[in-house]
Amino acid sequence: MSQSAMEMGMDFKRRVMMWGGTIGCALGIGFVMQSTAQPERVMHAPSPVAQLSVRAPNPSTDVDDYAMLDVTGIILTSALTEIPEPDRLTLPLQEGERLASMAGVEQAAPEDPAVPILGCQVAAEASVLPMARVELSISAPCYGGQRVTIHHSGLAFTEVTDAEGALDVIVPALSRQAVFVISLDNGKGNVVQARVDDLHAYDRVAVQWAGPVELQVHAREFGADYGGPGHVWAASAAKGAGAVVRLGRTDTLSPKLAQVYTFPTAYAGRNGEVSISIEAEVTADNCARDITAQSLELRGEGPLRTRDLMLSMPNCDATGDFLVLNNLIEDLKIAAK
Repeated sequence: MSQSAMEMGMDFKRRVMMWGGTIGCALGIGFVMQSTAQPERVMHAPSPVAQLSVRAPNPSTDVDDYAMLDVTGIILTSALTEIPEPDRLTLPLQEGERLASMAGVEQAAPEDPAVPILGCQVAAEASVLPMARVELSISAPCYGGQRVTIHHSGLAFTEVTDAEGALDVIVPALSRQAVFVISLDNGKGNVVQARVDDLHAYDRVAVQWAGPVELQVHAREFGADYGGPGHVWAASAAKGAGAVVRLGRTDTLSPKLAQVYTFPTAYAGRNGEVSISIEAEVTADNCARDITAQSLELRGEGPLRTRDLMLSMPNCDATGDFLVLNNLIEDLKIAAK
């Protein structure tokens, strides 16, 4: 055999070996892919739905051709005996029929939470009254029996609307250009203002608080004794030149309360002093506790002054007694004009 023939024979063997290796690799890869693609499963034994017989693939003459599997001989072994008939789509109504079907039916408009319901706005008006007071008339027809907080120049107190959502309250003004913010717990509210031109003629002292205590403003005008004429406080029947009003309701969640004493300094007609004291009854709810409060003072045409207060209530052995604080607020000095 010539050398060229030997070389051709060796080249043929190499090709055969390479083809054989290629086929072996392809079969190996096919086995690995099939093995990894099918995770191990625990098979139960339900009744089979169908039995399949698989016809063996046709022999391939070329390793590059893919053998196709033909599925034949399907035998159904179980099936539903009764298949429900699918629902039929109804034909759309013609225009005349649609209008006739809607006759007498009230169509409700979709609700949009970003758009307020008509007629549910919170309305408010402010009217100026004698003695530098302002009457607030609030109308919230969709919010009957709701908690309302009224803010004015640092003063804040809570009220409640009636069943129809109405509320009328009189507030001693603390600024000439009086601004009142009405706020409901749901975020609704309004802002009103009024000009109080006679505010300079009155001195005012207010104390406000929140918590289980009832603070009282007591004013003894021109040396008056307790319980006598000139001793003015919210629950007193005695008359004096000034008056004390109580703001806020206790039957609300987290109530804010206040008391305001007003003295008509410009109309006093005499010189003297008005002694101011803050009192609180010691109860089982507030004994041995610290109560936070705030005082507001408006004297003549001066600016409104505020001061934070901390009241240390006596021990519970003093339940039923009254705590009298004489030096928290400076006495009013009255000069005849």
